[in-house]
Amino acid sequence: MNEDVIAIAGRVQRGETTAVAVAEHALGRIDAMNGELNAFLTVAREEVLEQARAIDAKRARGEALGPLAGVPIALKDALCTRGVRTTCGSKILEHWVPPYDATVVTKLRQADALLPGKTNMDEFAMGSSNESSAFGPVKNPRDLARAPGGSSGGSAVAVAAGMTPAALGSDTGGSIRQPASFTGTVGVKPTYGRVSRFGLVAFASSLDQIGPFATDVRGAARVLSVIAGKDERDMTCLAAPADDFEGACGASVKGLRIGVPEEYFAKGLDPEVEASVRAAIARLEADGCIVKKVHLAHTRHAVATYYVLATAEASSNLARFDGVRYGLRVEPDRRAAGSGVGAAPTKSALRAMYGATRDAGFGAEVKRRILLGTFVLSAGYYDAYYLKAQKVRTLIRRDFDAAFGEVDAIVCPTAPTPAFLLGEKTSDPLSMYLSDVYTLPASLAGLPAISVPCAPTAAGLPVGLQIIAPALREATMFTLASAWEGSTRS
Repeated sequence: MNEDVIAIAGRVQRGETTAVAVAEHALGRIDAMNGELNAFLTVAREEVLEQARAIDAKRARGEALGPLAGVPIALKDALCTRGVRTTCGSKILEHWVPPYDATVVTKLRQADALLPGKTNMDEFAMGSSNESSAFGPVKNPRDLARAPGGSSGGSAVAVAAGMTPAALGSDTGGSIRQPASFTGTVGVKPTYGRVSRFGLVAFASSLDQIGPFATDVRGAARVLSVIAGKDERDMTCLAAPADDFEGACGASVKGLRIGVPEEYFAKGLDPEVEASVRAAIARLEADGCIVKKVHLAHTRHAVATYYVLATAEASSNLARFDGVRYGLRVEPDRRAAGSGVGAAPTKSALRAMYGATRDAGFGAEVKRRILLGTFVLSAGYYDAYYLKAQKVRTLIRRDFDAAFGEVDAIVCPTAPTPAFLLGEKTSDPLSMYLSDVYTLPASLAGLPAISVPCAPTAAGLPVGLQIIAPALREATMFTLASAWEGSTRS
């Protein structure tokens, strides 16, 4: 029953199978594979079976089922789920159970999806390999010695290993697209504001976006159609209605202008990745696309810009994890902190508690980014770093605006290399950060982008083709992605 999103929903809607049977199959796959892959942190066994029975009862009453009827969809563990723990891959939230659902979770429930559990991730979405998780790394099913990418590595692996046909992740600087590239799955980052962030534990609020992984482009399009749309609880969520993303799949690409940015084919790009991506571009041209060179001159500044802005926002967002309101709390020795036994805590005692909690609860990568973000926001450095980075972000967006005056979409590699070995980059943070060099610009500009598999390397490692579209033009992106996908299956 390893079918895609569309096939499963159709079979459940027509009564050819039951939601319970689909749920039991998904749970069986998770049980069989998760011990080796470590993709799921929490398996909501009883909850998903209860959801499945409710869907089957709904059909038995003759009621219409939703567009994701009986489709198992894994959830990145940064998405709040009522009654099911949400850890963000961190010890500081290891036992936290939210009292509410994220908006996207509510929408999946309303569409009759099945939610079998929460997937592993880099701690607080800070990482590119899923190795910063407090609960151990996720392994890539394409090669168990290699990283699955991050930070949404668990969601990517859930789909790549056939545990679920779709999953939700979050993408701040490439955290959906890069894992999709490394695992040979489809991964979508929507336009910033297209999908509500309510209930997503924040990393960098001006960059975070929720999006789907799926086994195929059309399945990803259907999931995005369900989760997109205005939400009054997220003031950054756009009022633009969701387009017919699924209907855009299969449309003709003849006459579509695609831009190839020279800056994305420079030093550091793996030769096999370049060959695979250029072959995909040539195939799209043969199918009727018009290929043009474009320039994104400020791309070279994207990594530095991102790691100023994202860490600054992380420093602010993660200040809430202080041991007072929720999550881990570590009490220092009261006497050492300056309070007697039974006495009200002093300011120094509170500061000691904050420090002890955050030191014990946060991992090394999160601490590194909090320190960097606090530094760039500090007096005397704000203008030199944070303000300048905001100005460069504007220049990056203007580069895309100029390019989209000439083309309908931009096509390039998703990542500069195939999946790297586990442990290969953990001692060199800068090398790890550079693995997102091709995904960061679209994030900084707030643009929609998709990664779809293209020809693998000689060793059989997946390679991702990235398609970037203008804001709110996901339909164009899906048309090109589905055309490429169709050409690989013909």
